Amino acid sequence: MTSVSTFFWFDTAAEPAAEFYAAVVPDSRVTSVTRGDDGSAFIVTLELAGHAVTLLNGGPAHPQTDAASIQVLLDTQDEVDRLWDALTEGGKPGPCGWLTDRYGLAWQVVPSELPDLMSGERGAAVSAALRPMSKIDLKALRDAHERG
Repeated sequence: MTSVSTFFWFDTAAEPAAEFYAAVVPDSRVTSVTRGDDGSAFIVTLELAGHAVTLLNGGPAHPQTDAASIQVLLDTQDEVDRLWDALTEGGKPGPCGWLTDRYGLAWQVVPSELPDLMSGERGAAVSAALRPMSKIDLKALRDAHERG
């Protein structure tokens, strides 16, 4: 059997990060924690909205970068706002729906209709409206699409 999951290296915060992610991403849960001899978490596995993710406490050798991120597609502005606010608390907002959370992991918090809004002849207008945004404003993107 072949399976694919996402794997992230943490210094020492894999367990609190996993618990936080499971609490803020709907339909998510920590599925297992493997502990070292000292009782600290070594490997933590979780499901984020059905997607398998493994977090490793491996020390400081490989810090997080935004070269890898988790993208979450959400149906409503309220969902975008809620997740954005939770993940940026103690973290750092970035451009175009990107952010870095308090544990250093990069995320993309994106309305699910964004790909459709950006396709076709009106996509350039939507792209222009998206560029100056940090947290994505779905109404502004819809308006740009209509004007496009």
